[in-house]
Amino acid sequence: MNEDQKNKLTVMIFGQQYKIVGNASSNYMRMIAGHVDDKMRQIAESNPRLDTTKIAVLTAVNIADEYFRLKEEYDELVKLLEE
Repeated sequence: MNEDQKNKLTVMIFGQQYKIVGNASSNYMRMIAGHVDDKMRQIAESNPRLDTTKIAVLTAVNIADEYFRLKEEYDELVKLLEE
């Protein structure tokens, strides 16, 4: 896909519609939105008293944690390969 071409689509995340725009494929953007929706629903199920804002922040914290743990593993693997 041309870098100047952007995909635009509407997704549902935690019962709300969001219009998202990006260079990635529509399928990829739907997958990402689905991941965020799944994480928010898991947190809401575990903590039914939380409002949507707190659920969203906890979701962001959990996804950031996943990212940094995976990045650390990746960096360790790269280091091993370079040795």
